[in-house]
Amino acid sequence: MRLSRRTYVGATTLLVLALLWYLATSGLGLVSAGRFPAPGDVEAAAVQAFGRGYPDATLVTHILHSLKLVAIGFAVSVALGVPLGLLMGWNRVAEALINPVFLVLRPIPPLAWIPLAILWLGLGDEAKVMVIFLAAFPPAVISTHAGVRAVPPPVVEAAQMLGTPRLRFVLEVLAPAAAPMIFTGLRLSLQASWTTLVAAELVGSLAGLGYVLNVAQQDLYPGMILVGMAAVGVLGAGSTALLGLAERRAVVWAQGATE
Repeated sequence: MRLSRRTYVGATTLLVLALLWYLATSGLGLVSAGRFPAPGDVEAAAVQAFGRGYPDATLVTHILHSLKLVAIGFAVSVALGVPLGLLMGWNRVAEALINPVFLVLRPIPPLAWIPLAILWLGLGDEAKVMVIFLAAFPPAVISTHAGVRAVPPPVVEAAQMLGTPRLRFVLEVLAPAAAPMIFTGLRLSLQASWTTLVAAELVGSLAGLGYVLNVAQQDLYPGMILVGMAAVGVLGAGSTALLGLAERRAVVWAQGATE
């Protein structure tokens, strides 16, 4: 019942916003089409993007290209960030060695790495994946580290008294207990991947949603800009929802493993 009510309220909110959008643009003409597109302009841009394409390929092609970059960057950040966070949270020596370097590099905005990424890797997809990785990596490390530190000491002491091997201790005690915080970091990492993707694709790209937005801005095409923005929003929300499904299954398993 709660879910249906939430869905109803959300749908009502979207309908009200759509109505206000129509009234402000097409209905009352309060906002000119050159500043913010009307619903009809966005519909025409979407038909063009999915049909004959814009600028050099269909929107589906651009979406698949962006999905590939985000998937690779996010996967690498998870594969490196979660184990590093587990190590730093579990081993004081590792934390003392790694944390100072991490604290210096963490405040640097991911977009500040774009010049070096281009210098090292060129204008291809590799540089964009590097920038996405640098954006997604810190949240994965920080949340995993915090999750391990939040594990109740009696749980750790009980595993040590039972003589649990190190690898099994990490996989069956630390990781399950820290799973909620780990997934919090993964959600932040995924969101950072999508926000950084657009900026990374604005430089030297020939495909992707960021490229669509860049060309549409140069062409003064507000309708297409909104189509590109909507595509990023839908993909980001959809991928976050999929991660939420994985989280619910993993947290149930984690709770069962630690009881």
